[in-house]
Order: sequence, then C-alpha cells, then structure tokens
Amino acid sequence: MSAALTLATPEHLDRLDALITACHQEIGISLAPEARRAGVLPLLEGSPHGVVYLIGPPRAPIGYVVITFGWSVEFGGLDGFVDEFYVRPGVRGRGIASETLQTLPRALAAAGLKALHLEVDRDADKTQRLYARAGFAARPKYMLMSRSF
Repeated sequence: MSAALTLATPEHLDRLDALITACHQEIGISLAPEARRAGVLPLLEGSPHGVVYLIGPPRAPIGYVVITFGWSVEFGGLDGFVDEFYVRPGVRGRGIASETLQTLPRALAAAGLKALHLEVDRDADKTQRLYARAGFAARPKYMLMSRSF
C-alpha cells in the first residue's frame, strides 16, 4: 500500500470529513460537524495558513495530514506544524506513517519550509519512536503550551 500524498481540495471534503471524524473519535476530540468543516474547508480552498494532504488514493484515502504554516525567526523563515496526522487503524503497521513522514518534509522543504514541528502525547512511546525515526526530536528546554479563546 502506498502513502502517496494528494493535496486535498474542496471536492475531497466529504471523504476527508469522514477521516477527521474517525480520528477525533479515536483521540477524544468532541467537535460539532459544522465547526470541523469550518476548520478544514479554508485549507482546502487555498488558504495561505495551511494545507491538507490525503494519504493513499484520493478516491479512497487511508489517512490525512494537516500542516499549518507560521514564521520563525529562530528557524530562519517559514515553518510548519503537523496539526493532525491520521492513518486508518486497519492499515497501520505497514509503514504508511513512516513513508508519509519521510516524503512530506522533502516536499515542504522544496516549497520553502525551514522546519516542521509536531506535538505528541508524552505517554505514546510507540508514536514517539515513529517520529524519532523520521528525524523529529524533542527540544530539551522547551514544551508546547496552549491557550484557547
């Protein structure tokens, strides 16, 4: 099975929404369908704030990854944040996530990204190992902090 990436567009919204719903159910995010669609649709319509890639065949995707964009003086310019990354449970363990994490940074670097960041559950050892194999490393002096509005 291939982890081919396709830039998602509005025509992919229904298939993508089903994947996002499954992801959110799995990790315990409760979000109204309208809010979920409002959060992703601008990215599908070309917002400069991020992109969504479908993983696998666009007509029957097996996952997705959302990258949001920012700017970092420390990293020398445009940076990205893996906002959501999901592979269907039935196809996990086949190297799809690893392949995605190897392909994605190369594609984003070619588009000018200087760094890619993500967050991971402190207790998710298997996921941390996946990210480490893909070249991600914890920043010893830093931790992500958030404030919702």
